[in-house]
Amino acid sequence: MGIVCKDGVVLAADRRGSYGDMIMTKNATKLFKIDEHLALAGAGSVGDILSLVRHLQVEATLYKMKTYRPMSVRALATLTANILQGSKYMPYFAWFLIGGYDEKPKMYSIDPVGGITEDRYVAAGSGMEFAYAILEDSYKENITLKRGIKLAVRAVNSALKRDVYTGDGIMLVAVDKKGYREVSKEEIEEILKKL
Repeated sequence: MGIVCKDGVVLAADRRGSYGDMIMTKNATKLFKIDEHLALAGAGSVGDILSLVRHLQVEATLYKMKTYRPMSVRALATLTANILQGSKYMPYFAWFLIGGYDEKPKMYSIDPVGGITEDRYVAAGSGMEFAYAILEDSYKENITLKRGIKLAVRAVNSALKRDVYTGDGIMLVAVDKKGYREVSKEEIEEILKKL
């Protein structure tokens, strides 16, 4: 899931990787750094997510080498949508969130065949209904990054409690004008204690 705040973007996910009714791993990574100011969250097939992440990391690096400036959030989202659209007959079985910070924070939701929407908050994956319940109730247009992090923890925690395919902890990243950073496990645990 992701939240656009007035001073940054938050992407969050659980740590469980499942295949049908089987838990395959309790330490899955669903959030990825594409560049210093760009992040991606993926829900779906691990192999498809990792394949696209590697492709996008290379494209962002090549773009920077060719133009001497970083790729914008919108450009990365458009590139992702184009790749997915071009693969619709052999699709990536995943849903992607692209978030980052250019002149201001932005986030895009991209479906498996390249449909793209710019969103203020979005959730994807098996626990999304529970996360949306929290986001719909608590999201404010000018939320700060600090409050956005707390809201993201609350939303993913709701899914952890109610969705059998969601679990095993929370991973969270924030992207602001200083760049990409992973929120520590200790910071997340402090927030959880206060819920």
